[in-house]
Amino acid sequence: MERSVVAAKPVIKVAALCGSLRKASFNRGLLRSAIEICRESINGMQIEYVDIEPLPFINTDLEVNGTYPPVVEAFRQKILEADSILFASPEYNYSVTPPLKNAIDWASRPPNVWADKPAAIISTGGGLGGGRAQYHLRQIGVYVDLHFINKPEFMLRAFEPPKKFDSDGNLIDPEAKEKLKQVLLSLQAFTLRLKQ
Repeated sequence: MERSVVAAKPVIKVAALCGSLRKASFNRGLLRSAIEICRESINGMQIEYVDIEPLPFINTDLEVNGTYPPVVEAFRQKILEADSILFASPEYNYSVTPPLKNAIDWASRPPNVWADKPAAIISTGGGLGGGRAQYHLRQIGVYVDLHFINKPEFMLRAFEPPKKFDSDGNLIDPEAKEKLKQVLLSLQAFTLRLKQ
């Protein structure tokens, strides 16, 4: 009697980066919610938060014989090992934040560990909900060879009713959580497609 073998769905490893360093940041809250949604209702995908705060300002004087400072090497390894990337990108002066740009630049140094990875962007804030920062991040992604999902977009206007976040920066709006889940599912499907 032959046993039927069912191939296990591969686990997608996602590195999650937040452009805000503030502990109660709403954008950091989006990532906490994404991790929770993934754990509770998306099989075959794991999100790991990767902290960019310890990274020094990029400076090629810190590169010695083709190596980088240990904290930079550790960060680059996390990106290299990830199957895809999830950016939570607040908008500062119509663009991405300095800490996020710094992290992107470090990981783009030879060899570029962003290359050929699928990615998604989520953002929240006033005005357009971080939309202009997202478009700048997409432009940067062209050069570092990231492949962003196009739909669905997630730009959450944080200060319009109903209340979206609690006092600790945690996402509490059910509709926003559902939209966030759809982004994660799209990233998962796109990652699997590119892997094939």
